[in-house]
Order: sequence, then C-alpha cells, then structure tokens
Amino acid sequence: MTRDVVTVSPESPARDAAALLAAKGFTALPVVDGAGTLVGVVTETDALRDRLPVDPRSLVHGRPSRARAVPRRTVADVMNEPAVAATPGTDVAALARRMIEHGVRSACVVDGKRLVGIVTRRDMLRAISRDDRTLATEVRHRLGLYADPHRWTVSVVDGHVSIVDALDDECDRHVAAVLAGAVPGVVDVRFPETRHAVDHG
Repeated sequence: MTRDVVTVSPESPARDAAALLAAKGFTALPVVDGAGTLVGVVTETDALRDRLPVDPRSLVHGRPSRARAVPRRTVADVMNEPAVAATPGTDVAALARRMIEHGVRSACVVDGKRLVGIVTRRDMLRAISRDDRTLATEVRHRLGLYADPHRWTVSVVDGHVSIVDALDDECDRHVAAVLAGAVPGVVDVRFPETRHAVDHG
C-alpha cells in the first residue's frame, strides 16, 4: 500500500478536489478530518456531478429547459462512504476480489477509523509482476533474518516458491512459509521434500 496518501478535508472546496484528481491522475481521494479519521471518499464521478454546464445550443431550438441543479460546493457535499476499505492485515487476494466486484480502482486502508494508507490496482499489478529473481532474493533475506541464511535453499518459478530446509524442522517450516508468503508477488510456498504447500493466491 501507499502510506503517503494525498487527502482532502470535508471543508475543502469540491472544485479543488476535482482539480487535484485531474492533476494527480487519481480516480478517488480519501476524505479525512483533523484527527486523521477517514470520513469518506470523493471520486471523479462525485466531483463531476452537477458541475458541467448545460449546452447553450440546446436552448436555441426551443427545447424545454430543466431547472439547473445547484452545484454542491464542498467535499462534504459530494463525498460518499468508501465502497471498499481494508485493514493492514487484509489478505491482498481477498481485497482484489472485492475491488473487482465493486468496480473500484482503489481501497482505503484504515487502522480502526484512522487512515493509514491506500491500495490501488496499480499497486497490485506491480506486486504480482515482480520477477522471480527479485522474489527469491527477498525470500532469502527474510529467512536469513530468522535463522542461518545458509540453511535454506530457495528457488522461485512464476511466483511459486520452493524452500528446502537443511534441518527439516516442522515448526521452522511454518515460520518460513509465513515469512516467504508475506513477500509481495509470491503465489505459494512449497517444501518439496515434505510435500507441504501454503497457498497465498
């Protein structure tokens, strides 16, 4: 997730939020209050609603005019509740499915009610497209922080991680599976000699 999140306040002008969406190329902006609490989200659709003027050519031919909507002026006037939200511990695969089901491109990440980050489809694409060499290096690094780095033999093919533990310790295999499975881009973790596998997709 991205921790340095661009946000707006409920009191911000809706016009400024629209300009920020356009300038940054975002599809949505989290709305937070002064305490950092997530109170809503404003999307491109929200920012556009009631902001586009009626084409004056439609009046030339005598077409009946409809009453113009009064533009809503603050972010609080246009924001909605987030369609999808997550916590730091949310499984990425489950979050991706929810985002696809709701047709959203980003999800706010909250700790309690406080905004701590945002996850976008682009973030997820970057994670799943990491090459095998990079994944293997990171898995080895994490395992090396837990125990002797020379103890583990790690190989990765298309995101599938295989680990051979020289000591063949069942408890340590579980820890190794958790550590390796937490690496973004890892599909599953297997221990060939024990036929043990942990699915992360």
